[in-house]
Amino acid sequence: MFRLKLQRRYTVVCNMKRPEKLTVIFLALFALAATSGIRPIVKKDKGGPAKKTKAKIADWNKFTAGEIVNIKILSLTKIKELVFAPEIGNYQLIADGKNLLTFDAQNALKISVVNDSLEVKSFEKYWGKFISLRVFSSDAEKSFKLKCLNPDRKPRFFDDNLNITVETGFLRLLNESVLDNYIAGVSEAESGLYSPIEFYKVQAILARTYALTHYTKHQTEGFNLCDQVHCQAFFGKSHEAKIIQAVNATRGKVVVDDDMNLIVAVFHSNSGGQTVNSEDVWGTSTSYLRAVNDTFSLKMPNAKWQRKILASDWLDYLKLKHNYPVDDSSARWQALHFKQESRKINLEYASIKVPLKNVRTDFQLKSTFFSIEPAGDTLILNGRGFGHGIGMCQEGAMRMTKAGYNYKDVLNFYYRNVHLIDLKDLNFFRE
Repeated sequence: MFRLKLQRRYTVVCNMKRPEKLTVIFLALFALAATSGIRPIVKKDKGGPAKKTKAKIADWNKFTAGEIVNIKILSLTKIKELVFAPEIGNYQLIADGKNLLTFDAQNALKISVVNDSLEVKSFEKYWGKFISLRVFSSDAEKSFKLKCLNPDRKPRFFDDNLNITVETGFLRLLNESVLDNYIAGVSEAESGLYSPIEFYKVQAILARTYALTHYTKHQTEGFNLCDQVHCQAFFGKSHEAKIIQAVNATRGKVVVDDDMNLIVAVFHSNSGGQTVNSEDVWGTSTSYLRAVNDTFSLKMPNAKWQRKILASDWLDYLKLKHNYPVDDSSARWQALHFKQESRKINLEYASIKVPLKNVRTDFQLKSTFFSIEPAGDTLILNGRGFGHGIGMCQEGAMRMTKAGYNYKDVLNFYYRNVHLIDLKDLNFFRE
């Protein structure tokens, strides 16, 4: 085993049984240090194997920038009938494994569920009923439009290819997409259209990292990810030039921790001035999701909120769900005058702890960062921030980039002890 000390606390570890890789490792490390703006990726020399974090993907997959992901789209819509029309490129319809026809933007297909089969019609012809359909294009640039007819919905556009089957009497749609086309759509869905390109670079890197970390989330269901927020919001193809440019500029870039594992790249709308440690919400500590004071999030649209509830509803909730001693005058006063100058995990009295994350869920609050002010029979909840508070604050990051900070500055501010790396270099180190 060969160790090269680069900094006071870090060493590079190389297995000398494969000496031909030593030079390449050095070159990759120093190139990374010169180009990333984030400190070199090296192992801590702890005298033993590095501890693995929960962010690591089980059964490592050697991902590439051109990775194909299968996304379940329109997943909450019970679709009986739709129209498929090419936007760019020539498409082939493969029905039950057989090439049925080729068509372009001048044509369209109506696809309906009929007795658990897929009925296909075009302008000129009835094509029959099938079990599965794949609408595929081999063109370099390709995209298509979907218009739901039953139920009626506005058209949506998607890149690449589409697989269609029937599931519980409705259409199941899987968008077979190149990774970065999906990332562009996620970046638009998660952050809108009016931010600086440096912000979209951050959003693209985090969306890419998050997608690959959760690549197997829906594996048992036959696809990788869905279009809902528990994966990442995805409404289809992005047509925004700035977003596409940002995705291309960061092609293949992901964020890893000190152990070379992809991080859980979570983000939220607004921190209210302070992010939280991962264990404060999830119960699990990570080296990179640490609380930071975030003045960039202040004076942004979601920095403050207010909610009114009945004092009786609040006290009944505390008593019935958390066994809080509301009949004790001191405990009652504490519950009615709860204050947070900085973030807390619980509302506490004596040995009783009421988790604020549960309060947020049960009362559907924007965040756990709130204080209570009595007003007669009513309580006013003065809140700060929007979201779980872990990782990057989107509105804070937007403000940072508008002030001239670059995407690497943003990553280093909201995540601790992380490194920016290209997928091909990460795959090399993982061999």
